[in-house]
Amino acid sequence: MQNIVKSTALFFLLTLLYSSCGTEEEKNVEVLRPVVYQEAGLQGKSVERSFSGTAETEKVVNLSFRNNGIITQFDMNLGQRVQKGQLLARLDNVQARLSYEQSLSSLSSSESQMKTAKLNYDRIRSLYEKGSASLSDFENAKNSYQNAQSSFESSQRSVEIQKEQINYGFIYAPENGIIASVSSEIDENVSSGQVVAVLNAGGEMTIRLGIPESVINSVRECSNVRVSFSALNGQVFEGQVTEISPAVDRNTATYPVKVALLAPTEEIRAGMAANVTFGFGNGDPDVLIIPAKSVGEDSKGRFVFLVNEQGKNVGTIKKQHITLGEFSSKGFEVISGLSVGDKIATAGLQTLLDGQRVSLQK
Repeated sequence: MQNIVKSTALFFLLTLLYSSCGTEEEKNVEVLRPVVYQEAGLQGKSVERSFSGTAETEKVVNLSFRNNGIITQFDMNLGQRVQKGQLLARLDNVQARLSYEQSLSSLSSSESQMKTAKLNYDRIRSLYEKGSASLSDFENAKNSYQNAQSSFESSQRSVEIQKEQINYGFIYAPENGIIASVSSEIDENVSSGQVVAVLNAGGEMTIRLGIPESVINSVRECSNVRVSFSALNGQVFEGQVTEISPAVDRNTATYPVKVALLAPTEEIRAGMAANVTFGFGNGDPDVLIIPAKSVGEDSKGRFVFLVNEQGKNVGTIKKQHITLGEFSSKGFEVISGLSVGDKIATAGLQTLLDGQRVSLQK
C-alpha cells in the first residue's frame, strides 16, 4: 500500500514538472510584429497641382442672324451633324426685302435721271461747240450730268448693300461640326446678334480652365500635362498647354488657359468635367524625400522609426527625430536626421516602440 502511494505521488510530481517546462518553452517563443519599410532616397523637388476644367472642341461658334425678324425656317437639332455651307435657318426678312425693293426703285429712277441729264449735256455741248450756247449753260449741263451719274452709282451700291441685308437673314454652317446647343425655335422673333445655337467645329478636343495668379507664372506654353475625366473611370490622357491668357478673367479671378489633348478618344465629349495636373519644378537639385505616412509626431517634434536589419527579415526599431522642410505630393523634404539609404518604417507607427524587434516586409 505504501508503495502504491509513493508511485502515485511520483507520477503527479513528474506531470507537474513536465507541464511547467512546457509553459516555460511556450513563453520563450517570440512573436515579431510585421513592419513595412522602404529606403529614403533622393527625388526631384517638383510639385504637382491639379485644376478643374471643361472639355470643348477646338472651335466653338455662336450662330446668330445679322438682322432682326421672325424665324421661318430652323433646321437645327441638339447633337445634329452639319456640313459647311448647309442652310440652317432663315428669317422672314420683311424689312430687308422692302428696303431692297426701295433701293431697286431708287436705282431705276436715278438711272432715268442720269440718261436724261446725259442727253441734255450732249445737246448743250453740241450747241456750245457751234457757238449757239453760252459757257454757263454748258457748265450747268455738265454738272447736272455728273451729279446724276454719281446718284446712279450710289443707288447701285445701295442695291448691293440691301441685297447683302437679305443674306443676313440666313444662317449657313461656317464649318463641319455638331450642334451643341439650341436656344431658339421657329416663329420666334429674334434680334440681330442674338445667339440661336452653338456649333462645335474642328476635330481637335481641348480643355479650358482657369489658373490662379499664385502659379500662373509657373505655367509654360507647350508644357505637358495629365488630363483625367471623372466620367471616364479615371482614364488619363496626355495634354499640352497651347494658350495662356495675359489678362485675368474678372468673372473667375483666374487666368484662362487652354490645353490640347494629344490623343483624344470619341468617349470625350464637349462639356465633360476634366482634371488637369501640372508638374511645377523649380530647378533645384534632388532632395531627400520621405512619404508622409512614415512621419510621426510627439512632444519633441517629428520623428521616424529607423529599421536596423539584424538577420533575414528580422530587425529592430529605433526612434529618430528629424527636421522636415516643404511638403509636396511626393512627401516631406528632409532637412536633417536622415541619410540616403536609411530604412524607415512606413506603416503601423502607432504600434511600434523604440528598440522593438520586428519582422521586415517590403
